[in-house]
Amino acid sequence: MLHGETVILTDMLDCRERRARKQDEYQEKYHTTIISFCMNIPGPIKTNEDITKVFHSGVHDILQYLEDNHIAILESVEHNEKTGNELILAVDCKDSTRIKDAMTHIEETHPIGRLFDIDVLDPAGNKMSRNTFRKCFICNCQAQECASRRRHSVPEMQEFIDSKIQDFLSSR
Repeated sequence: MLHGETVILTDMLDCRERRARKQDEYQEKYHTTIISFCMNIPGPIKTNEDITKVFHSGVHDILQYLEDNHIAILESVEHNEKTGNELILAVDCKDSTRIKDAMTHIEETHPIGRLFDIDVLDPAGNKMSRNTFRKCFICNCQAQECASRRRHSVPEMQEFIDSKIQDFLSSR
């Protein structure tokens, strides 16, 4: 089971508001593509030492893609708080479709990428959509359908996620 500091709804709302303000700030300043990376961790515990390790694995993949493709980071900020780990990047690339495709590829190919939530905003500030639906962590059905129908309990999801994290970390 996941262990860590519990968050409440107001903590998460404040976090989302801060993230949106930073994204807006980068949009106004650079008029470019924004990458916003955090983790999909259901329930009241959003981070701990192991989740942070997985997050940094995702950060590494994002930064490696940018470096390999000679895409400069104009500005970035990373937060590691009880509401979760997040990284927001303004990148010197106006081709947001290219960036979204690459970030979706990371989500789909990283050993634990289903836990990644990598949003891409185009230079106008619009959130880019993925071409395919995300799959549920547990049953591989469409994630939105499982979430709306509450097919899996929070403890069930936490146990599954913790198991995946432990498997990933032990294989490194």
